[in-house]
Amino acid sequence: MERGLDAFFEVFLRKNSVFFDKKAIQSSYIPENIPHRDEQISQIANILSPLLKGEKPSNLFIYGKTGTGKTLTIKQTTNKIMEVANKEEVPLKVIYINCKLKKSADTEYRLMAQLARELGKNIPPTGLPTGEVYRSFFKALNSKKQNYLLVLDEIDQLIDKTGDNVLYTLTRINEDAQESQISIVGISNDVMFVDDLDPRVRSSLSQEEVVFPPYNALQIQEILRQRATIAFKKDALAQGVIEKCAAYAARDHGDVRRALELLRVAGEIADRKNSDITSTEHLDEAEQKIDRDRIIDVVTTQPKQYQLVLYSIISLQPQSNNNIFTGEVYEVYKSLCNKTKTAILTQRRVSDIISEFDMLGIVNAKIISKGRYGRTRDISLEIPETLLPRIKNMLEDNIRV
Repeated sequence: MERGLDAFFEVFLRKNSVFFDKKAIQSSYIPENIPHRDEQISQIANILSPLLKGEKPSNLFIYGKTGTGKTLTIKQTTNKIMEVANKEEVPLKVIYINCKLKKSADTEYRLMAQLARELGKNIPPTGLPTGEVYRSFFKALNSKKQNYLLVLDEIDQLIDKTGDNVLYTLTRINEDAQESQISIVGISNDVMFVDDLDPRVRSSLSQEEVVFPPYNALQIQEILRQRATIAFKKDALAQGVIEKCAAYAARDHGDVRRALELLRVAGEIADRKNSDITSTEHLDEAEQKIDRDRIIDVVTTQPKQYQLVLYSIISLQPQSNNNIFTGEVYEVYKSLCNKTKTAILTQRRVSDIISEFDMLGIVNAKIISKGRYGRTRDISLEIPETLLPRIKNMLEDNIRV
């Protein structure tokens, strides 16, 4: 078997590939130019530019649905700021934290420990009192005169996991700091995120906001062509692949990240089938595979409140023959919250969560009028039947039903 694997990998290394430089269609790639985001780049640059004079800029919150270029734009802009800061010898450090990652931000302790490590402190993964970790971070922060820009990507995930006390503490640091100043950039898919914060936290943020609209199909085509020119060999993409890929992504609310992933997986499928050209058939196969994986990823990475709402919808489906209404979901959700000792959100907030699942393609939620009784949503699941038992088991494990 071992020799068989050796032979397989040797053949793999000698095989032709449709790719020239696959990195150009991977999520970590930062292009020199980001099309259709000039306005947002200009806004962010204007807000953060005081950093280059050693001043503290406003806190900044960036909103937009998945795949609209938020993270890419802030990374490119902060990279440019750091280039100028290094050239002009301006003391500045950018700290980027992805709050979706469990190892760095699923508890207040882990977030502060990660921040302290970024400043050179050796903090163990667990074991110290949280107050001591805060003190280590403050001490490191004041060890030299420097501005810090803290980028918290998926900040809503952090608050859902830890509460908003950590955000309040971070915004108040500058009152006690003798040498350094810290500014926060929060990135979120949830445009209602700040509205749900404690009023004290909202007041201490004093943030400016930049909103990223979804891309349309023509814009996505242009982005895909820009990246595909670098990523694929000449003539390795069949006619119509870019257009069909862009149409898939536009249907998913302008998610360019998904479009690039589709293109990459389609190319990988072409390689596995020893094809010199990536065709629309390879693209269709990639879409089916990614849809399956995406649903599982979306469900497992949602905060507990979101998982409770989704589990409520799944629980109601067998009884309703696909006609589920918001009020019914809310009653089951409240019962689950009591059972799992979880704080109960308002019905309006639960309705917002259902809307987000609709945007993600997990449910279909049509607003219907009930005359003088107001409006409700007619909700149906969009999860394939074959995946439902697996999704239900995963949710039960996560919310401890």
